[in-house]
Amino acid sequence: MSSDKSIQREESASFNEHSLFYIRQAAEYGLYEIRGMGAKRRVPSFDDLIFLSASASRYPLEGYREKCESKTVLGTRYAKQPIELEIPITIAGMSFGSLSANVKEALGQAATQMGTSTTTGDGGMTPEERESSKTLVYQCLPSRYGFNPNDLRKADAIEMVLGQGAKPGGGGMLLGQKVSPRVAQMRTLPEGIDQRSACRHPDWTGPDDLKIKIEELREITDWKIPVYVKMGATRVREDVKLAVKAGADVVVIDGMQGGTAATQQVFIEHTGIPTLAALPLAVEALSDMNVLGEVQLIISGGIRTGADVAKALALGADAVSIGQGVLVALGCNHHAYQRADGEEVDVTADYAKLGTAPGYCHHCHTGQCPVGITTQDPELEPRLIPEVGAKRLKNYLQVLNMELTTLARACGKSNVHHLEKEDLAALTVEAAAMAKVPLAGTSWIPGTGSV
Repeated sequence: MSSDKSIQREESASFNEHSLFYIRQAAEYGLYEIRGMGAKRRVPSFDDLIFLSASASRYPLEGYREKCESKTVLGTRYAKQPIELEIPITIAGMSFGSLSANVKEALGQAATQMGTSTTTGDGGMTPEERESSKTLVYQCLPSRYGFNPNDLRKADAIEMVLGQGAKPGGGGMLLGQKVSPRVAQMRTLPEGIDQRSACRHPDWTGPDDLKIKIEELREITDWKIPVYVKMGATRVREDVKLAVKAGADVVVIDGMQGGTAATQQVFIEHTGIPTLAALPLAVEALSDMNVLGEVQLIISGGIRTGADVAKALALGADAVSIGQGVLVALGCNHHAYQRADGEEVDVTADYAKLGTAPGYCHHCHTGQCPVGITTQDPELEPRLIPEVGAKRLKNYLQVLNMELTTLARACGKSNVHHLEKEDLAALTVEAAAMAKVPLAGTSWIPGTGSV
């Protein structure tokens, strides 16, 4: 019999520390885990692509003397008043309820200053959000919480949400600690009670009903504003074609890296496909329907940097939408919040009370956000000052667009929308197969027969 000293302490690949923790938690409490933010697993992403910038065979543009346009127009198919943006970077739908009213106001201020749009999210439109946002997209979700035809007419576009990347096939959650009196009133819910949204719209049973709903929304807005259709990335090719057939002006595809305020972890980690894989499928579907350029495509889910934006546009997106990056820019997962005078107040101890630390927090669902972002708590909410948050977010969006135009110029483009697949190569076989671009140093695109 071997002694204790000779026992090998090798972790099992299948039953590693994460698996053991999951099983023990399930066995002890009989409940699945709910959390916020996005997937934590490593999947092929835009990091696995590289730009083939100009040298001798391509002519780069001089950044100080040659302009690179970033203007973006969305909703040109049927809308009388398409949206015109200064940059192809939009702010994703995040509800009042999941976020505080101060945050919603900060989003609107920053988006207006940068000439882009923000989106209401579930739960309706707040006056602060409408007043601060020059361009505001109004979401219509399965829950219909806070849905108001009068607010709909005040919007600049409508986003019909069929699913999110973090939880395709599942509805949203808002736990009772975030259902404040104001949130409860807007959503017609009892205060302090957990809210769970429907996973599909109540007034249709199949894709043909989507066309009816889009036509209803157009009629109520006199065909003035664009109608988006947003879907989580699952059966992308078929879903995009159905959205186009139903009359969408813009299709939004949200990859599995997309975040959420609260849902089951099993959704976050085990449903949907990566953004990198979803984007080419969506472009192919638009091409098959002969509507490339007529129906615009917005991609979201894990967009963080200007390089991510540039790669998304090169693969065929017309614009991107960001959520988690926005929250981080505002101060999410930072060790301190910033007061109006610029002084930082350390809140590391508040993270510890949640059982986490700055940089690791995914406790958006608790309503106890140490930096005052994902909360309705009257003591925590003032920690995010709208003007301070707006300044930080404007800086972030500005950097993203500067990086985007810098890369476009390096590839010889005078317009960011001229970036194309030819400008990219993949660093891994998986990324090459998903993005349908050559593996770096070769002309091989896995799965296409191209060598």
